[in-house]
Amino acid sequence: MHDDIQGEPKLKTHHQNPPAKPEATESFHTPEEIAAHDDGITIDMANEDLAPPAAAAPISSKPKPRKWFNKLWPPSKKQLIITGAAVVVLAGLGIAGWKLAGTTHQLSSTKPATIAKSKTKAPTPKSNTVASTLTGLQVNPSANQRPITAVMIENLPPARPQSGLSQAGVVFEALTEGGITRFMALFQDQLPTSVGPVRSLRPYFIDWALGFDAPIAHDGGSPQALADVTAWNVKDLDQMYNPGPYVRISSRPSPHNLYASLPALVNLEASKGWTSSSFTGWPRKPDAPAKTPNATNINFTLSYSTYNVNYLYNKSTNSYNRSVGGAPQIDANTNKQLSPKVVIGMVIPWSQGSLDTSNAYYSVYQTIGSGAAYVFQDGTLTIGTWSKPSANAPIAFTTANGQTLKLNAGQTWITAIAAPSDIAYN
Repeated sequence: MHDDIQGEPKLKTHHQNPPAKPEATESFHTPEEIAAHDDGITIDMANEDLAPPAAAAPISSKPKPRKWFNKLWPPSKKQLIITGAAVVVLAGLGIAGWKLAGTTHQLSSTKPATIAKSKTKAPTPKSNTVASTLTGLQVNPSANQRPITAVMIENLPPARPQSGLSQAGVVFEALTEGGITRFMALFQDQLPTSVGPVRSLRPYFIDWALGFDAPIAHDGGSPQALADVTAWNVKDLDQMYNPGPYVRISSRPSPHNLYASLPALVNLEASKGWTSSSFTGWPRKPDAPAKTPNATNINFTLSYSTYNVNYLYNKSTNSYNRSVGGAPQIDANTNKQLSPKVVIGMVIPWSQGSLDTSNAYYSVYQTIGSGAAYVFQDGTLTIGTWSKPSANAPIAFTTANGQTLKLNAGQTWITAIAAPSDIAYN
């Protein structure tokens, strides 16, 4: 909407007849008359009119001495020559000045003066952030010095939508028993106050957490996992022995209602002397979205439809919108769909282990060793290799020719896949 613009008021013009100027009573006198009667005329300069001549003085035969005007008039021949020369000089100076002024005006109107720009560059401000070792994103240096905290998170339908998954730096996904999948989320850059539902631990998740030197938050575990916690001196945050950071909410039935606070878990770690994590982060690269993406629709077959996963490439964010069981997977903390920057399918030999109390077989994964890695980023696929030579070693990713495979900065989601045939994309 434009403001109305009112016209300026017009000035009224009053037409008046100017007062009549009195006629001047001037008397013209020749130089001769002035010479003869110079004392007889008075000039009133203030009134701009000549006063009437006074009575003429008697003419004397004796000439009176001339005043300054009388001495200049009539001019002598010498005075005329000097005056003429002065007029010529002044005229020449005037013409030269007029030409100079015209030239200056012409130059100023045709080519404006150029103001030299300073070549001094403003100092570049120093960055107050560093690259996160976990995600490659820019973070406060204090965040990068915190320990990595691993949290076991359930994926049964009653546990959805989960809280905090979008705020994790890395998420591992694998089968537990009965075709049910479970997540281990690693946190460092962000510390959400509500993460869960928290569930029990399995041995292969311990192997992956050890590669990040991460304490593990969980609610119990399989017999083998609990034995490994003791045998391998795992940094354990089991809710059964450390209830402080955990709370059960009333809006969900047990056992799908146990949640943890990351700030409280970090404080618990500090009380145990676990103030940092020593690990090697993955090499990073800048985002480089493909002009013609060739892997934009990804499907992982894990068990049956309730747990199978789909990713759709989002070119505007250069990330992958995640769905599970045929529906977008939402984070209850943000009410937004999960969308990791890098998706990796690690082909890991899988088998059935012992039976649990419900007569379901525990999953067994060969986490130590190497295998094929399907790395999706920038809308494209790179088929390389994952390797982990020992339980405490980090996972490394290389290309088919053995070069280190660099990842985009941001969240990385890793899923354990039983066979390459369980991965489809177009």
